[in-house]
Amino acid sequence: MLKISWEEKMERARKALEKLPAYGPDVDLDKFLLEQAEEEDGASSLEVLPENTKKRALHAGIITSEKGRSGTFFQKDTKVLCARPKQEGIEIMSTTAALRKYEWLKDLMWTAVQPDADKYTAVAALHRTHGYFIRALPGVKTIYPVQACLYISRKNLVQRVHNIIIAEPGSELHIITGCTTEDEFTAAMHIGISEFFVKEGAKITFTMVHSWGKEVHVRPRTGVIVEKDGTYINNYICLREVQTLQMYPSVFLVGENSRASLNSIIYGHGNSKFDVGGRAVLKAEGSRAEIISRVISDDNSEIIARGNLTAEVDNVKGHLECKGLMLSKTSRTLAVPELDAKAADVELSHEAAVGKIAEEQILYLMSRGLSKDEATSLLVRGFLNLKIEGLPEELEKETQRLMELEYETGM
Repeated sequence: MLKISWEEKMERARKALEKLPAYGPDVDLDKFLLEQAEEEDGASSLEVLPENTKKRALHAGIITSEKGRSGTFFQKDTKVLCARPKQEGIEIMSTTAALRKYEWLKDLMWTAVQPDADKYTAVAALHRTHGYFIRALPGVKTIYPVQACLYISRKNLVQRVHNIIIAEPGSELHIITGCTTEDEFTAAMHIGISEFFVKEGAKITFTMVHSWGKEVHVRPRTGVIVEKDGTYINNYICLREVQTLQMYPSVFLVGENSRASLNSIIYGHGNSKFDVGGRAVLKAEGSRAEIISRVISDDNSEIIARGNLTAEVDNVKGHLECKGLMLSKTSRTLAVPELDAKAADVELSHEAAVGKIAEEQILYLMSRGLSKDEATSLLVRGFLNLKIEGLPEELEKETQRLMELEYETGM
């Protein structure tokens, strides 16, 4: 990968401040407050947070007591309130602090995501407000998940964070990250740059719960580089209304026998507009990837579900699967699967299906004593119950718990 200086990266960002994104609706950034980063207070306890903040954070998977966690990062608006590990060999700090500590980090940043990808990456590069740095040292495996929360309380704020996650050779890093707002009606914007580096023989499991308010615009920009024998598993859950959300994480499998799994579960309701997906580029022999999504559109929501598998060398495999369920005649679901084979000896497949709940299934459950609403809810839960291979047992239970919590409070 071509090495360029920090100054060149920032110059590229400056030239892209007006560059429109490839997908999704455009958002006028001038309507939001571009506040500067506040001084960090990384030693604060989450127990001192207001009760409403604790409750909102819990819905996004954040346990304020930190019980059953290997460390915590919590950023409210543009200020880091908590950044501390609880396990030896795990580093947790703000990206700002990490840049002060490690000279090599400037060379690493903006290699998995490009600063001039669009105007959102550009403004995050030039006006960053912290973000988290999480690193597992060589051979270290997290006992419990690390948790990270990006929280917005100020109306009309645009939160711009840059997250760096590194699993050094032979390590395992499990992360639960939650994003939420002060209340359902906090009008704001979130731009989140996340770069993942999975070194040789390492593994990252990343579970993200989005629990934004109905007036929030969200623009994550994610890039992942997986080296030889490395594994990256990404689980994305969004069951609450949001104004617009556009993301298209890209995973680059650059090492032999590397693995990637991208799983997303989305329930669109209200007037939510989603343009979501994922891309896996298989660049080394023996690499494998799967992209699986379950989407439900209700009310006046719109969901565009994209998926791309690109095979650049022989002896690689990939599978793409998108299933959509429509609960409203005024909603829309669009599945866009793409298979791109640039070598002859590859195995790429996809399946996509969009439809409604079968009437006979509802009638059967009603004949067993359930109301129509209860029957529909049961079928929706079953549809969203996505089995994710490769999760540690405790993390799988935690993911299911988050799903149940979000479903109960978000519907």
